[in-house]
Amino acid sequence: MSAPTPTLTLLSTLSPPSNSRTWQTAPHPTQPVVATACSDRSVRVYSLTSFTLLHSITGGHKRSVRSCSWKPHTQGQSVLATGSFDSSAGIWRKEDGDRLEHEVGRQVGDEEDEDADEYQFSCILDGHESEIKSLTWSPSGQYLATCSRDKSVWIWEELEDDNFETVAVLQEHDGDVKCVAWHPEEDLLVSTSYDDTVRFYREDQDDWVQVAVVEGHGMTVWWAEFEGSGLSKLDFRRQIEGLEEKQLQHIEGLEQSGPRLATCSDDCTVRIWRRKPREGANAQNSGMPSIIRSAAIDEDWYQDAILPRAHDRAIYSVSWSRTTGLLVSAGSDGKIVVYQERWRAQEANGTAQQTAMEGVEGADGTAVVESGTCPTEWVVVAEIFSAHDVFEINHVTWAKRADKGKRWDGEEVIVSTGDEGEVRVWTLDEAVLKA
Repeated sequence: MSAPTPTLTLLSTLSPPSNSRTWQTAPHPTQPVVATACSDRSVRVYSLTSFTLLHSITGGHKRSVRSCSWKPHTQGQSVLATGSFDSSAGIWRKEDGDRLEHEVGRQVGDEEDEDADEYQFSCILDGHESEIKSLTWSPSGQYLATCSRDKSVWIWEELEDDNFETVAVLQEHDGDVKCVAWHPEEDLLVSTSYDDTVRFYREDQDDWVQVAVVEGHGMTVWWAEFEGSGLSKLDFRRQIEGLEEKQLQHIEGLEQSGPRLATCSDDCTVRIWRRKPREGANAQNSGMPSIIRSAAIDEDWYQDAILPRAHDRAIYSVSWSRTTGLLVSAGSDGKIVVYQERWRAQEANGTAQQTAMEGVEGADGTAVVESGTCPTEWVVVAEIFSAHDVFEINHVTWAKRADKGKRWDGEEVIVSTGDEGEVRVWTLDEAVLKA
């Protein structure tokens, strides 16, 4: 199959770049800024309006900052969590004030009102015995999850400003834990690992327990990210008229399952996982006190799709647009690939054009899955080679576009973070979004 025409265009490289490796870039939940975790022990905050550096956050960590995450639902301040190779997590706070600096930009070295404008180191969270690889706030902002090379996942609860309590230390993995991610609608946590597994946890009778584990990737699972809340209804009901019964049943099934999970791996695949709805999901336990965990909390997650194989080396990151439902992946081969889920083409007799076999790629590059019963297929709609020249891409994510060239309200850009220290911003052809 010939490669699709590149439909990603470089919009900007955030300036100035870091002089060291950059690991991850996190878009702010409400403001047009991003934070980038850097190997020089700093976090750099850039404007997506001017594409320039606003802040360089330093002084909290003794080694490389591997991960960063913005706390949601904060009033009047920005709160940033950072995870480091020094085994600690840091909490940083900045009063937002009235001046929207991201609109006017800021010159590097500007010392005016430094104390008011800068991020202040708030507290340190210690406990891990080795490098923190990933951290993330829960959607409510109540919990912060961290994971480490020490094979553990920790859950912290913020009781009040600068006062955190450890509520769980989960040690289910047999290897380095690479990533943690929260479900967008529930306090359900996911972790991925060097042991090739994906594990799910939730609280049960004041204790956090593993409720599911999925095995399918053949090598290290680097990243996981959930589909946006309510996305299945948004995406598939756009052209509700004329849908076949099979398609309507698929929509209903997705709504019952809730947001799906995307993962990526050293095995060069991106996979989609889906939760099997429980019968009588609303039924409660008998209410009898017990020190034995209830089996009703267990969940059944299964593989929904393997996306078309577009990478030939490890995939480090995958991100799911909460606006369009598009997926983007990037990794060791320096490629950025965008995938779209579409209704499967039908023949005149109403049967799918492809005979599906689990894990087999169709002749036209589409991913096919079990039994041929799924009415959707994933296709590659854009890819670009050497997106960071000869360097690996450590992370990729969607962010809201905020510069003057924005083509429509709600437009998104792709933000990629590379080994050479650069963070690049990409736009996607409008034709892809309308396909």
